[in-house]
Amino acid sequence: MRTSLMVLAVGLSLSLAAQAQQIFRSTDAQGNVVFTDNPEQGGEEVELTPLTVVPSRGEVRAESQPRVQSGASVTSSPGQPFMPYDSFRLLSPSHEQGIPVGQGGNVQVELGIEPELREDHRVRLLVDGQVSQSEMHTTVFMVANMNPGEHVLQAELLDATGEVRHRTSPVTIYVQRANVNRPSSSG
Repeated sequence: MRTSLMVLAVGLSLSLAAQAQQIFRSTDAQGNVVFTDNPEQGGEEVELTPLTVVPSRGEVRAESQPRVQSGASVTSSPGQPFMPYDSFRLLSPSHEQGIPVGQGGNVQVELGIEPELREDHRVRLLVDGQVSQSEMHTTVFMVANMNPGEHVLQAELLDATGEVRHRTSPVTIYVQRANVNRPSSSG
């Protein structure tokens, strides 16, 4: 009992001492504003307002947080919850973009992911609905020697267990290739 009263008395005296602090504002010879707790240096007293305290987002109750999927637990690795990305999209090439003849059917695909891709997450690229590039920890893919014509690109974001968590909107591109017309051999 005595210890708790002692702790209470010390805590109360410290809080009163903190509230009793006075701050004074003055200007030195070079014109700089100086704040001090020493009233002997002159200056005017500054009225201190209470600090604004904003609770962190970590204090939000678990029931009020949005769920990524309904049903079973959503985790990307043991002990770490899957955190959804704010943005997962194809930046380049743009929708309905033509890929010029000079690129020879080679297309660089760039993804925009916000926040940055986590260490344990991977991305894979689909061309015309088929996996073109296996899952990798990257935001840039190179697709080589694409056939001329229309193609649909899409990317999938996979968590640590290999489950698809996000999918970009499909982007249609048109690959242009040079055709060499040879005269028929009429012999």
